[in-house]
Amino acid sequence: MTKFDLVIFDCDGVLLDSEIIACRADAEAFTGIGYEISPEEVSMRFAGMPDEAVDAALAAEIGKPLPANFRAEIKSAVIEKYRTELQPICGAETLLTSLKTAKCIASSASPAKLTLGLIETELYELVYPNIFSTRLVERGKPHPDIFLYAAEKMEASPSHCIVIEDSVAGVTAAKSAGMTCIGFSGGSHCTNGHSQRLFDVGADSVVDRLEAVLSLVE
Repeated sequence: MTKFDLVIFDCDGVLLDSEIIACRADAEAFTGIGYEISPEEVSMRFAGMPDEAVDAALAAEIGKPLPANFRAEIKSAVIEKYRTELQPICGAETLLTSLKTAKCIASSASPAKLTLGLIETELYELVYPNIFSTRLVERGKPHPDIFLYAAEKMEASPSHCIVIEDSVAGVTAAKSAGMTCIGFSGGSHCTNGHSQRLFDVGADSVVDRLEAVLSLVE
């Protein structure tokens, strides 16, 4: 028997090398309205958070509402880059294919973005239909709602779930849900100190290659 009954994957930055695309798009848009920030800073501060939470934080810091269609324009730019630049994280297909433990995705991305990214990288059929978005719960990461929702739908006890997460918000959410968490620092968006940041918020271990996940899980 395996120790865990369910492996819960974050998607962006864990299975898809997409966080770098989103961080660049956010940084460009934020700078365009006078809030200068680098893609690296976007990654450190906002990775793993739902877009609504990011935009609320940004509006609070600049002290005024964001322009109309601000997030819609960012989403359009990201979707366009998904079709031309998006790649899976190295080892994602092999891991999803080899894993014997039940698995699902629990992501802050919208259902449409999730689906497109998984289809473009040919991972969709390896995880379908067990794909859950924070649109299904009241609160996004760093709150535990999406992980608890996924565990319930997959009929697994939180204490028997292990989460694979690349972001501070995601690791925080997983630990708040009472789950074991492997931090992942192998995405293109991960900068120096990323592994330590994940350890600092409670990651039980951190790896920079998906190949290492299989032995830790099973």
